[in-house]
Amino acid sequence: MNKKLKSNIAILIATIIWGSTFVAQSIGMDHIGPFTFQAARCFLGGLILLPIIAVTDKFTYKNDGESFLTRWSDKRLWKASLLSGIPLFVATNLQQLGIVDTDAGKSAFLTAMYIVFVPIISMFFGQKPSKWVPISVILGVGGLYCLSCVGVKTIATSDLLLLGCAVAFAIQILAVDKFANQVDCLRLNCINAFLCAALSAIVMVFTEDPTWDAIRGCFGSVAYAGVLSMGIAYSLQNIGQKNLDSATASLLMSTESVFAVLAGWIVLHERLNFWEGLGCVLVFGAVILSQLPDKKKT
Repeated sequence: MNKKLKSNIAILIATIIWGSTFVAQSIGMDHIGPFTFQAARCFLGGLILLPIIAVTDKFTYKNDGESFLTRWSDKRLWKASLLSGIPLFVATNLQQLGIVDTDAGKSAFLTAMYIVFVPIISMFFGQKPSKWVPISVILGVGGLYCLSCVGVKTIATSDLLLLGCAVAFAIQILAVDKFANQVDCLRLNCINAFLCAALSAIVMVFTEDPTWDAIRGCFGSVAYAGVLSMGIAYSLQNIGQKNLDSATASLLMSTESVFAVLAGWIVLHERLNFWEGLGCVLVFGAVILSQLPDKKKT
């Protein structure tokens, strides 16, 4: 199996996990606040990665003479962790806040707009976008209108939070794309998880009143989102992006929204009305178009 195929499989597995995690996040909001959920989830995700890193080190580095702790001192690792971890903290918490008043499927499609934002933000770093990007933006705006504006007098705050989440995720994807080949991906995700947990906990202390009983009441959801989504899926993203460009990786990750709708339908019995369904189709079309390459001139 070649490296590119392995990377595609890694990203796809991560995407399936992320899609189903929207359901876990929605269930968790019935018990605890968004920052409490993120703090607990991310701490658990980082914690589960420590023994995994210790075991993989034995196979990856073998007898190179470098200690387990020494490998954490790489300056590039900490720089990459800050540049990708801070936007990840912003994205996950905006997403969690948005899910409070939005169903899992709609949340996923609004979040998926990060695929449109990736090539747009790339322009500021000298990357020329595909000719399809303007069309995808128009489709995306039309889809967002169907999802958020049809039949309502004002745009919901939750929708704006989820759009902000999409922008933050786009920045995180570009940061991972830049550093994935330079640092240990498992350590990168581990530091990101603990950084998100620490920052979320700080906000939690000032804005929420968590209790152990409440956390225990939704521990299954926290564990699913922490171990599988934060611990495993984000590690698979970091590993997968080693051999894929950001456009290809983000296209694969966009299918997260489809898995979220399926999970919401199966587990939460959620339904989309006609306009929301049309909005999802338009957003998904925008996602696909934004990643199509230009034809090479002959």
